[in-house]
Amino acid sequence: MTDRLPPRRPAFVGPASMEAHGGTVDPVQEIEVAHETARLLVAAGRGAADPETTARFVGLVEELGLTTVADLWSHRPARTLPGALWRLYALREWVRSDGPQASAEYHAGMTFTAVDHVVAGTAEPISPEELAATVDAIVGGVFSGDLGTALDRAAALCRVVATGRAALTEGATTARRAAALMETAADLSACARLWRRDDLD
Repeated sequence: MTDRLPPRRPAFVGPASMEAHGGTVDPVQEIEVAHETARLLVAAGRGAADPETTARFVGLVEELGLTTVADLWSHRPARTLPGALWRLYALREWVRSDGPQASAEYHAGMTFTAVDHVVAGTAEPISPEELAATVDAIVGGVFSGDLGTALDRAAALCRVVATGRAALTEGATTARRAAALMETAADLSACARLWRRDDLD
């Protein structure tokens, strides 16, 4: 019988944290930290493969704060592992903080995006709670399922919401926000393809 230690959550030290403690930020080191923490997080979650660890990593923003997560990953290109993780956590935070609007936009988009609705895997009737549960399941899939599938589901959900957003409200601002979400969907789909080619870093 061997003593097996539980998996440890990687220590997240971003550029802002380094500066706060008197450190300096080397741009190359900043990039390395972003990619290494993303790799470590995914590897730790997938290596543990237990519901408790998955739940902890899904709730990473509650533990660390959105600012810390953004500090780590938001500056990286969208079609990288840290870029993809940032978009997943940002999507989750938006759905949780603005559930009624998110679910209304999702519901409005379902009529026009039936295939994406199926891929996203959101149960009906759509509610803020159901949509939040779907996004939690998607983020959880990064650590306990197929990461490519999780990214595809997130992309599909973004397309449904973007379509509904455009259908509900006219105007240049709404159009830009819908287009930005469509771009996020395209980036997440591209990340899924890169992951399947073992080329998402």
